[in-house]
Amino acid sequence: LSGVSLWSQPPRGQVALGDHLVLSCTVAVGTDPLSFSWHQGDSGTPPGTSPCLELCHIGDNDSGRYHCRASDGDSVAASVPLNVSVL
Repeated sequence: LSGVSLWSQPPRGQVALGDHLVLSCTVAVGTDPLSFSWHQGDSGTPPGTSPCLELCHIGDNDSGRYHCRASDGDSVAASVPLNVSVL
């Protein structure tokens, strides 16, 4: 498992208060079935477990560093963190 990447819409994780943010996790090399988990900062509870994380009505508490982890059952790899800024 390798090449775990994180993408955001709007780009660079900059989103206006009250708007919508979509984070997508992709894997370049891995064997199905893949599982995903999302992490915000050091929070113990993942906010999602699908390849996409949708945050509707963004609030100040949604700011922070997000990353995704992917697993193919044999190994786990994480994306580079993305800093989400609420403007």
